[in-house]
Amino acid sequence: MVDSEGPKKSLEIVGEEAAGEPEYEARGVQNPRIVDLIGLDHELGEVMLSILEGRPWESADPDAVKNQLQQLEDKLNSYFDYVLDGHLGQQYPDYAGLPVGIRLDCADEPGEPQAPFLEAAGRFAASRGIRFVVRAVGDPFARSAAWETNR
Repeated sequence: MVDSEGPKKSLEIVGEEAAGEPEYEARGVQNPRIVDLIGLDHELGEVMLSILEGRPWESADPDAVKNQLQQLEDKLNSYFDYVLDGHLGQQYPDYAGLPVGIRLDCADEPGEPQAPFLEAAGRFAASRGIRFVVRAVGDPFARSAAWETNR
């Protein structure tokens, strides 16, 4: 895991604009400094932390595939740090002590190049008592906007 740079936030304020409006960081795999979505899955009784990946997995450029997996590794390590170092329970005391799941919401199904990494991530998560799920949802950002609107 990467070294933690302190507590992560579900929506981190990174600066103030001249009008006094807060500036927010973008969500997604490319930004390991924030947790994209946090919510309670009432059906499973667990806290669900979602990672949003809107890019397709397939690319003709091997460097792009490698970069995408590196970004995902950085993001997952940040999530593991956030949960295992106790920051989740500190920021959300109502969630302290509940089971935790991490869900990777992707634009499409991961392919063969991603399988070994995702399997290893799932084994690591399970060894720490964290459920890890990958699902293809089309546009994860559109789905997250609908979820936030209906909360």
